[in-house]
Amino acid sequence: MRLSRRSALQAAAIVPFQTVRGSAANSAPTIGLIGSGGRGTYDTGLLAKHTPARVVALCDIFDDRLDRARQAIPAPDAKTYKNYQDLLASGVDAVLIATPVFLHPEHFEAAVKAGKHIYMEKPAGLDVAGCKRVIRAADSADRKLNITFGFQQRYGPGYRKARQLAEAGGIGAIRMAHAHFIKGTFTGDEKPSLPPATYEEKIRQWHVWRETFGDIIVETYCHSIDVLNWFLGGHPDRALGCGGRTVEPRGDILDHCGVTFTYRDSVQAVLTGAQLTPRFYRSVHEQFYGSTGVIETAREYWTHHRDRNDSVTEREPQDITINGLQEFVKRIQDGKPENTGVRGAESTLTALLGRLAIDLRREVTWEELLRT
Repeated sequence: MRLSRRSALQAAAIVPFQTVRGSAANSAPTIGLIGSGGRGTYDTGLLAKHTPARVVALCDIFDDRLDRARQAIPAPDAKTYKNYQDLLASGVDAVLIATPVFLHPEHFEAAVKAGKHIYMEKPAGLDVAGCKRVIRAADSADRKLNITFGFQQRYGPGYRKARQLAEAGGIGAIRMAHAHFIKGTFTGDEKPSLPPATYEEKIRQWHVWRETFGDIIVETYCHSIDVLNWFLGGHPDRALGCGGRTVEPRGDILDHCGVTFTYRDSVQAVLTGAQLTPRFYRSVHEQFYGSTGVIETAREYWTHHRDRNDSVTEREPQDITINGLQEFVKRIQDGKPENTGVRGAESTLTALLGRLAIDLRREVTWEELLRT
């Protein structure tokens, strides 16, 4: 069963259309950052450096993060806010949302209602209800709004060339796929985390607790899952998985997992993810095995294996996050918006399907997931 708005939303109410505030077409859009932590500051710094957009507002509940963001972006004249609703009311053309995962649905919905163009970091949310909330808001958005998710692979030139080759039958029918997301993020000697006792602690520690992070497959491996969905033409029908905690001392999230997703025509894709390697090591890529060739994709390159001793590799010239941000701004300027809200939520739901299969230790169908 493919995800449809009717099946995903069921009888949920639709938020009325809103009017876009301001006119960014053919001018430099003004940007406000909601969530001035590490990723938000990084993204917004790239916006300021590589696009004509002007960063005019920063929002966070912590002064130290606002101070660091102001210096790092740089945005010396940016106005600062503690309440994201105040930033949304400030008249900015667009917002970049990079808050903790559990806040994404709320912040996304509010930005749509405020009539802002939106670039939101993945994932859509940390549970099915949150994803459905994002779908409702995305469906209700004014068609003039540009809505982009931080699934950067969709905008990488190499990924696009590889996808075009696969779609044109350049490797024959895809028979199976593999997504590999292996890296080191901790030593195992970190101090165990106590459950947060205050809201401030909850925000400071959001990345180690499932109730705020969604777990590693949802927050991190969703990048690879989005690529699988893209190349294989939609979400899977079912998933079977396992996972655990080997050395992660903090919070309650997993540090490794393996999930087999079954897509249409019984094509299976295996996701292998782990945070267990030494910190210096990283191996993140996807492979698509066809009847006549193989494609390998990554943030840094893509390779077409055409025969036993015939492979061609092309390197990416820059961080593909820049490509995604540049296209986001250009679409605003050109008045040619895209709305990737439903697609972003669908990839998040696919990650949640894998998480549910891990939790239940059995095969789980897409329909069963949507009932949770």
